[in-house]
Amino acid sequence: MSNLFDYTLPEIDNEEFITQLQYKNVEIKTIISNTLSTPQTFTQECDEWVVVLQGCAKIEMDGIVHKLKKGDSLFIPSKKEHTLLKTKKIVIWLAIYIYSE
Repeated sequence: MSNLFDYTLPEIDNEEFITQLQYKNVEIKTIISNTLSTPQTFTQECDEWVVVLQGCAKIEMDGIVHKLKKGDSLFIPSKKEHTLLKTKKIVIWLAIYIYSE
């Protein structure tokens, strides 16, 4: 058992990824983003669904900027380039990664 809000704060403009559960083709992580102002681009080999548990952030995907706040979620298909443009202060995410079997 773990608490999603128990974490060590990463340095400013960095993130920490904490694996909460790995089972079969699913991995669930908590991501802690600390005041990101440097855009970070990702392309993953798996599908990803994220939900903001605390804070707000901007993610660009396919030329569309998604402004996410507490409770908002976003599905990111595998191999889809997306850029985390910035976060406002600390953002806590719940990310579910779904790998092909």
